Amino acid sequence: MPGPGDPDSSDVDPSDPENPPESADQDPSAVPPSGLWDRMKADPQYAPEHLALEAVRRLGPEARAWVERTRAYHPDLSPDGVAEVAIRKFVTRARLSGAISGAAGLPGAVLDMGVLAWTQARMVLHVAAAYGHDPEHADRATDLLVLQRVHKIAETARLALGVAAGRERAGAMLGRSGTPLRKVMLRLGLKLAQMAGVRAAKRLLAKAVPGAAIILGTWANSSATKDLAARSQKLYRQRPAIMPPPATTPEP
Repeated sequence: MPGPGDPDSSDVDPSDPENPPESADQDPSAVPPSGLWDRMKADPQYAPEHLALEAVRRLGPEARAWVERTRAYHPDLSPDGVAEVAIRKFVTRARLSGAISGAAGLPGAVLDMGVLAWTQARMVLHVAAAYGHDPEHADRATDLLVLQRVHKIAETARLALGVAAGRERAGAMLGRSGTPLRKVMLRLGLKLAQMAGVRAAKRLLAKAVPGAAIILGTWANSSATKDLAARSQKLYRQRPAIMPPPATTPEP
């Protein structure tokens, strides 16, 4: 029995994104899957495109389900309200990502960029769903690349996604290029930093200044994610909602 002042378990809203799981073990979607890392390391030039494609496949259904649960528990929330709840959750995750990678030193910068870009993609898909846009639609990958400023316009983003998808299907042909791992990781880190909206120079400076890594890493990740959130809300708020209705079970 809960004591005085303790929260009653019946009051805990299972759809509440303000109380997310604390670890990747509890939340497998918190970090990019190992297969994605393998593809990005094998093909760093198209790392953002590989990440966007995988995010829509893996995170789109999650975003749809979360919005449906949130609306069921909180029918009074407007689309702006639902989006803001998701944004708070993922900005917090981005901030924690910066602190963790800061403690890990320079080799953790590439991992941080990947986790941050993945977290931001997850946020964008939740925001899209909040405004009634299908987070599982292929166009969301295009949106991700434009919103994250990897490409300036949708047309070039679609072309790059097509190339990445083709290289993904021919994955067995990619093999190892013989490029030293350090150079591969540097190239991958720069591409992911571009996608995450964190300038590589700023991240390297954060790693080089003793005692500043955690503070600067946390601030840079949070700031970039908030900027992306604002762009995402602006984009999806002005588009007509086209989310397909949730599947229903026929009555007997």
